[in-house]
Amino acid sequence: MAERPIDLDSSWLARLRDRALQPPCRPRLPLLWGKQVMGSVEPGVLQALCRQGPTVHALAMAQGCLQDMGTHWLVTGDATESLNLIARALHHVDAARVRAQWRDEQLAVHDGAGQEIARVERGAVRALGIATRAVHLVGHAPHQHMWIQQRAWSKATEPGLWDTLMGGMVSAQDTLESALQRETWEEAGLRLEQVQGLRRGGEILVQRPNGADDGVGYMVEQTYWYEALVPQGVVPCNQDGEVAQFACVSRDELLHMLHGNVFTTEAALVLVRCLQG
Repeated sequence: MAERPIDLDSSWLARLRDRALQPPCRPRLPLLWGKQVMGSVEPGVLQALCRQGPTVHALAMAQGCLQDMGTHWLVTGDATESLNLIARALHHVDAARVRAQWRDEQLAVHDGAGQEIARVERGAVRALGIATRAVHLVGHAPHQHMWIQQRAWSKATEPGLWDTLMGGMVSAQDTLESALQRETWEEAGLRLEQVQGLRRGGEILVQRPNGADDGVGYMVEQTYWYEALVPQGVVPCNQDGEVAQFACVSRDELLHMLHGNVFTTEAALVLVRCLQG
């Protein structure tokens, strides 16, 4: 899979890197459990929950597991139970478009040492500024081509943009390896046994306002990317309805698309790292 590194426009590359690491649109308050920082929130988001009153069960319970400390919000009680009560409350009032991103899927919440301390509904992680993990697979093809996918237009975030062959979040039940295997099947209809030379390429970090939430949400995501050769005659086929189409493009076509800003920020960063060798 080793190929000659290609030259990328330096000014475009600088803009891409700046886009990947952006401060919040507005100041956010830390979200703590004990002394552990779990995420961050815009002050008004959780204050809005506390103004809803006790008429709605989820909101009433959320008030009981949150304390406004002025400089930060404190999650009390069992971290997983409290975070999911807050998530359901956010879902009820549709804060930060949580409703559109709700998946009934739990993601792990980690401390600074990378140890899991809680779990939370996927739809609430951006509103709560909770760090997530993702995996991407760069799919090389023969004759210096590469497989890429276009995200479905029905996606809640970045619909219609182009992506690597596969990109997906790591759930609380997954290891990186099991997430890679599951997501590769769901998005591309491929078993890892079908690809050749699978290897881990590296990691990228993205910290930026979540585009789907008009700046209310904040994305903090560590992406672990892998690469492999998709053999001649093996063609990706989406299984979960989240891909509009696949394309097998040359390196020149890929470079043109990258400079045209038609990829998600995460995919562009992964592809740049791969192309630079």
